[in-house]
Amino acid sequence: MALEITDANFEELVTKSNKPVLLDFWAEWCGPCRMVGPVVEELSNEYADKAVVGKVDVDANANISNMFGIRNIPTILFFKDGQVVDKQVGAVPKSVLDAKLKALL
Repeated sequence: MALEITDANFEELVTKSNKPVLLDFWAEWCGPCRMVGPVVEELSNEYADKAVVGKVDVDANANISNMFGIRNIPTILFFKDGQVVDKQVGAVPKSVLDAKLKALL
C-alpha cells in the first residue's frame, strides 16, 4: 500500500530515503487522480522492497505542494537521494511510471 506522505513525515520518508521515491500528488475531487490511484497502489506492491511509493493529498498538505510548485494534479515526482529527478503530469499508463521508476533503481 502506498504511504501517506504529509507535511510532518515528508523529510523522514522522502528526503532521507536511501531508496528511489515515487510521490503522487492528488486530491479526492480529482477525476484523473482516481484513474492514477490504482496504478500507484500496484506499483507500491511491486516495488515494496526496492522503492518508496507515496501519495500526497494536496488539500491536506499545502506545504509540500507549494515547495514543489504543484499546480496541476495528478503530478508524480520521482526522487533519488532526496532530489527530484523526474516528473510526470497527468494520467498516464502504468508502463510509463514503471519505466521511470525502474530507471532509478
